[in-house]
Amino acid sequence: MNHIRNIKKGNWLWTIALVFCTTVVAQNKNNSRPNIIVILTDDMGYADLDIQGSLDDLKTPHLNDLAETGVRMSAGYVTASQCMPSRAGLLSGRYQQRFGLDHNGTIPFPLEEEMIAQRMKDAGYVTGMSGKWHLEPNRNHHNWINTNIPEIAGRKKYNNEDVPHALKIPYLPNNKGFDFVHEGNLNQYWATHNVDGELIEPALINIPGYRLEVQTESAVTFIDKFKDEPFFYFLSYYAPHVPLDATEKYLSRFPGDMPERRRMCLAMIAAMDDGIGRIKETLRKNNIEENTLIIFLSDNGAPLKLHKKDVPLSFKGGAWNGSLNDPYIGEKGMVSEGGVRVPFIMNWPNGLPKGKVYDRPVSSLDIAATSLAIAGEKVPKELDGVNVIPYLNGETKGDPHDALYWRFWQQAAIRVGDWKYLNYQNTEFLFNVYNDEHEHVNLIGKYPNKAKELKANLTQWGSELKHPGISMKDAPAPKEWLTHYFYESLPKE
Repeated sequence: MNHIRNIKKGNWLWTIALVFCTTVVAQNKNNSRPNIIVILTDDMGYADLDIQGSLDDLKTPHLNDLAETGVRMSAGYVTASQCMPSRAGLLSGRYQQRFGLDHNGTIPFPLEEEMIAQRMKDAGYVTGMSGKWHLEPNRNHHNWINTNIPEIAGRKKYNNEDVPHALKIPYLPNNKGFDFVHEGNLNQYWATHNVDGELIEPALINIPGYRLEVQTESAVTFIDKFKDEPFFYFLSYYAPHVPLDATEKYLSRFPGDMPERRRMCLAMIAAMDDGIGRIKETLRKNNIEENTLIIFLSDNGAPLKLHKKDVPLSFKGGAWNGSLNDPYIGEKGMVSEGGVRVPFIMNWPNGLPKGKVYDRPVSSLDIAATSLAIAGEKVPKELDGVNVIPYLNGETKGDPHDALYWRFWQQAAIRVGDWKYLNYQNTEFLFNVYNDEHEHVNLIGKYPNKAKELKANLTQWGSELKHPGISMKDAPAPKEWLTHYFYESLPKE
């Protein structure tokens, strides 16, 4: 009997030891997997990353440090030149045209389409987000409203209040893989936790304070809470998007004569820069800075409104937000470089070189694929992005993509290597976007066969989309953009 008891006791002790070892191994595996923080700004132009060297009025020491101790992608692109489709491409890892989210007025992010947060959660990551979402139903989604709110169907125009918040909830981040959520632009947030990081029933709450500091604070609270677990966090700053708003703390850093919209923009960028400094400090304090990948980019280029008019700040509508796209042509809404080529940095002390400038084209599509790959997960075939880490490290040669594609309103473009074919309302251009002439010199007359080749590739891609083609007839692009920005390179009669 005692012998039997000893065997049972031995088995019990062995089981305890086995469980302990398994737990330690699991913890070690979790601890070795990198944390990932994606920081997305809103309507911040290419020029407003100080280290690009286009401007000298920015004050962004933390962003400069992020680039100087990481990799700056000088040819980083997003998939659209407007907020909603750009975010849909980034968070799905797929060209958003594949599921019909072509522009702000088409559809909300489809419920059946998987997001990167859902995939990272399945991989064992803790997930969170704060700031702007903009992927739920809105007043511009007429077809969705007509189907889901039949009592008001058929109106020519809808208002924000016509879409009840209850109908938006299935589309909000806590139902798309993000567990710890402060979703909102200003002071009202759809939240799954309070300001101390304690989980609550999802609800709308008010959080006082300056919008950018609120969004930073949510991120810092999340990092402190989950410092011992692998995490994926999406910090979606609502800046420098209009309405422009900054406190004296940041405005006072920019004295002197300048357009007031530029001053306000600079102040808002400085506030985000301070936030990035706080995030880095929090990572450092918790001894996880070395193994945290920070990805920084903008959702599209700056809205210049052609002439960058310094209209009064009291005007809350669509206007120049003070940001700039130099040296590139175009603005938000265009598939020219000024609309889709954005500030783009990756910083990961354990996994990337320091101070490198990578000049081959990469895409916001790559964020999902890269995150899954470094988490040790298989990258699904349906994703359009690639794991760019081996390219940034120099382990893999060549361009990460055979081609990058764009279609927005009545514009479409493709970049292959250094060549870019652009079709604007059936006016065709061929550019070398690697050299200093980029979109100033139309080379289509000199290289017609190259243009035909690229157009054929673009047309093939367009045929694969939910709404096939390389032009959207129901979404016209302003004619004045064509004549204003491409007057040097318009085909001669």
